[in-house]
Amino acid sequence: MPSNIRDFIRPGCRVHLCGIGGVSMSPLAEVLHTMGLQVHGSDMQESPTVVRLRSLGIQVAIGHRAENIQGAEFLVRTAAVHDDNPEIAAAHAAGIPVFERAEAWGAIMQGYRNALCIAGTHGKTTTTSMATHVFMAAQADPTVMIGGTLPLLHSGYRVGGGDTIILESCEYCNSFLHFFPTVAVVLNVEADHLDFFKDLQDVQHSFRRFAQLVPPGGTVVANADDKNTMEALKGLPLFTFAVRSDADCKAEHIAYTNGLPAFDVVVHGKHYAHVELQVGGEHNILNALAAAAAAYVLGLPAQAVEKGLATFTGAGRRFEYKGEYHGAKIYDDYAHHPGELHMLLNMSKSLGYRRIICAFQPHTYTRTKALFPQFVEELKRADLVVLAEIYAAREQNTIGISSKDLAAEIPGAVYCATLPEVTETLRQLARPGDLILTVGAGDIYTAGEALLH
Repeated sequence: MPSNIRDFIRPGCRVHLCGIGGVSMSPLAEVLHTMGLQVHGSDMQESPTVVRLRSLGIQVAIGHRAENIQGAEFLVRTAAVHDDNPEIAAAHAAGIPVFERAEAWGAIMQGYRNALCIAGTHGKTTTTSMATHVFMAAQADPTVMIGGTLPLLHSGYRVGGGDTIILESCEYCNSFLHFFPTVAVVLNVEADHLDFFKDLQDVQHSFRRFAQLVPPGGTVVANADDKNTMEALKGLPLFTFAVRSDADCKAEHIAYTNGLPAFDVVVHGKHYAHVELQVGGEHNILNALAAAAAAYVLGLPAQAVEKGLATFTGAGRRFEYKGEYHGAKIYDDYAHHPGELHMLLNMSKSLGYRRIICAFQPHTYTRTKALFPQFVEELKRADLVVLAEIYAAREQNTIGISSKDLAAEIPGAVYCATLPEVTETLRQLARPGDLILTVGAGDIYTAGEALLH
């Protein structure tokens, strides 16, 4: 019985995807289907994604049952599916190999000349989206996998016919260590996912291993402005980008118009491209530089960088404009780490609103506890804070922590046990000239949407 997933990725081979409706499982299903495999799968609920997969001729069962895997030669599972799942248990009992989603993407990317893998504690989705815009502008016909929705693609992925694959690469559970990058981008490194990693050093060690996956002739693109990144990658050959530090690729002559930056991309002292962004904040200058640096090392023309970045208006849930209520503008953002909150509030403060009202939903109990003082410090920077209860995601609250604990440390903060209470609180607070932010990686965005309805 072959044990390497590459032996199974061939036309006609039958694969079952457990959790096929997921954000990076559904594109995987499409890519495997396009490669000629016989794909079927299961998911816990009906969704537009499931409808789309069925329209392509992919069978999807609702609910996880042992009989769903009949005829499969191998299984691929999402990280949320564990060994006690009936389909996984049935596969193990029958001796059918089970692989992780990241292993499947790793095997697929080996079929491309260029595998651009974008990693970092923050900014992955935005930078992967920016790079996609650049490669699309270059008419490179890339295959793309993003952990969010990109308006240009009307989804989080595309299956292209070119020689480049662009992937958002996540460090959680070391999943990006299954990848085969020819260009690895490291945007920044911070202590996060502390339910899996021990501490910052452990996270840095994981990113170093990721960078070391790049073969001779490939490139590691790294943020020279980020101390933790440079520590993690010390001694490795790097192509660096920066705003403030010396680097191979720099942003120079930065100027702002209505909070939006324009700058020159200068590589080894020579002008490469002039960029005008439709998204604000210094963090987005760095994200754009990372995308430009990757384009440069892969030989793309300056016009593709200029055109691609000029047409990028943001990815879904990344400072996404939702509408206006009672004269207050409502934006939604996925920030769920103190570092991301810091960048979001910095940018928001530069936009000239009368008050910034931040409705924040912490994401996971372990993260809230591990980074509690930092969350308090960042949230205090908003004019008003509304706290939704912690979004559990994959966890049980064995710690006994609540958003109430955060509210107690932040002057004037309002705690809401439910999202309808968040909506009602925002309704009462909203005034003309306010910026209302719904923030977090859970379902806090629904509170802002309910206000608009």
